[in-house]
Amino acid sequence: MELVELADIQAAARTIAAVAVRTPLLPSPWSAQLWLKPENLQPTGAFKVRGATHAVARLPASQRAAGVITESSGNHGLAVAYAARRHRIDCVVVMPEQAAPHKVAAIRALGAEVVRVPAADRTAATATIAARRGLALVPPFDHRDVIAGQGTVGLEIVDDLPVDLVLVPVGGGGLASGVATAVKARRPEAAVIGVEPELAADARESLAAGRLRRWPVEQTYRTVADGLRTQLSALTLAHLRARLDGIVTVTEDEILGTARGMLREARLVVEPSGAVAAAAYLHRRAELPAGRTVAVISGGQLAPELLRRFATD
Repeated sequence: MELVELADIQAAARTIAAVAVRTPLLPSPWSAQLWLKPENLQPTGAFKVRGATHAVARLPASQRAAGVITESSGNHGLAVAYAARRHRIDCVVVMPEQAAPHKVAAIRALGAEVVRVPAADRTAATATIAARRGLALVPPFDHRDVIAGQGTVGLEIVDDLPVDLVLVPVGGGGLASGVATAVKARRPEAAVIGVEPELAADARESLAAGRLRRWPVEQTYRTVADGLRTQLSALTLAHLRARLDGIVTVTEDEILGTARGMLREARLVVEPSGAVAAAAYLHRRAELPAGRTVAVISGGQLAPELLRRFATD
């Protein structure tokens, strides 16, 4: 299986330069050794704009003109819809019935068509619609161009800090695959650790087993971190086995407490999925290497009800 390499990520950085924000490293309020990489500041509110922009731009012109389709719980769908609007092409986003209403509304506001299906059916439904309507598929993580785009996060981190440890959320594994590839190529002495919710720890189990271990949606949908309910693919597992230094997990209380702290202490609006990397530093530091640490804050699409709760608790 061909893995993404540094040259692929450097090419993606050139592709997305006019679209994605080059997010800074922000000092954290909790430790002089912890910096935050605020991907919630992207135009779509999450890192996903990097991979989606690169993947859509790399489609052959004839395929792109026919329109694009993806499956997503929210952030990737929003990013593909954003890229599609820039190219003035049609976009369909297949979303689980349980998808957060504010994410559905944001995707529709960009002009994309949203199709709601049971969570277990969304991959099959996406393939069926793509074939019937002749749409180009832009997967959320299982694609080399998507992984290369996400890897630009890692390039920027290494450019900005002689980092010792990078903490990165793991859902489908595209972000962790790209970040680990970039960091290990540019600063091999640094460690890259993935972070998952305890209630959706299929990646940790897959890495321990050396093969994909699937968790049913009834299990993964228990976590409040809706962007991390997705399972690894064979492609992302291969990247993580080759380049990730390990995975730690965090509890639901730790995730929510960190997201609340982001708002109140770091002055950042961060969704639960985006808070897991910092949660690992705050609650699992004994399990982590020491040194200059960057936690990737992957997204900021915080549900209105959680925003109210964090602001008033």
